[in-house]
Amino acid sequence: MEKVAITDACIFIDLYELQLLTHFFEMELEVHTTINVMNELITEQRQQLQVYHSVKKLTIHIAGEVDQKIIRLNNYPRSLSESDCSVLYFAEKHNAILLSSDKVVRNTAKRRSIDYHGMLWIFDRLVAAGMLNRREAGNKLQQLIRSNIVFQNNRELVAEMEKRLGVGRWLII
Repeated sequence: MEKVAITDACIFIDLYELQLLTHFFEMELEVHTTINVMNELITEQRQQLQVYHSVKKLTIHIAGEVDQKIIRLNNYPRSLSESDCSVLYFAEKHNAILLSSDKVVRNTAKRRSIDYHGMLWIFDRLVAAGMLNRREAGNKLQQLIRSNIVFQNNRELVAEMEKRLGVGRWLII
């Protein structure tokens, strides 16, 4: 059975920019997101994701009144956006993996015992599944580093990226 993965905007944005959406939706994941996330994306990104939604490869959750009340009562950190809170809530509700590169979202997921991963985990899975070869993955990872400041200023992430790039082969973690 496929694992459910609730995905936030930053992951979709990075996948879109790296032209990896097709590979991502071929992974053995049941991909979900929220309407709040969709509303954060630019038109072109939203349009591409709507294609996956139309062929039932993407489930989009809309928080009803009860869900919204529970989200408000969950005491999420104030620094989280409504979109961030929605993905945390639905990940917890569905016992799903949360896919995010946002540090506050990831830290909140950790505190709430929600299984969470980011772009490096996605890269590792794409390589393991043979959807990207090591060279392609290395090139895409370098592109991600150049284009996303989050990946430039985090020592832990830099160390993990260097493990994959520096030894001449992609490590599956």
